[in-house]
Amino acid sequence: MSRWVTLDRIVSIEPGSRATAIRNVPNTLAIFDSHFPRFPVMPGVLMLGSLGALAAKLLEEETGRKWRLAGGGQIGFRHFVQPGDQMEITVELKERSDTAATLSGEVKVDGKLVIRARQLRLEAT
Repeated sequence: MSRWVTLDRIVSIEPGSRATAIRNVPNTLAIFDSHFPRFPVMPGVLMLGSLGALAAKLLEEETGRKWRLAGGGQIGFRHFVQPGDQMEITVELKERSDTAATLSGEVKVDGKLVIRARQLRLEAT
């Protein structure tokens, strides 16, 4: 997993169903030096990576296997995430086979929807 994609705390895991986690966005992240210096925002791909990390953790808890984010679809970005924000991340399992799974996920900041991913595809590694 990338040093940029982290989860600070897993709040809950309901194996086979859903998981919730928190990710703090400190103003000390080096990525903000280039993205963007006058208006620092968390890159969308890093937020999707956090969704994927939580989804992989949920699946690993159920199956005992490692999983990785393989793709996504029907993803909507609604608001910026900036330094000092705390992301509330939730994923929900839609379907799973032995080698692939589909989940949905949301990221909220202060109760406001920031990202909705209707389809996160993960593969077993």
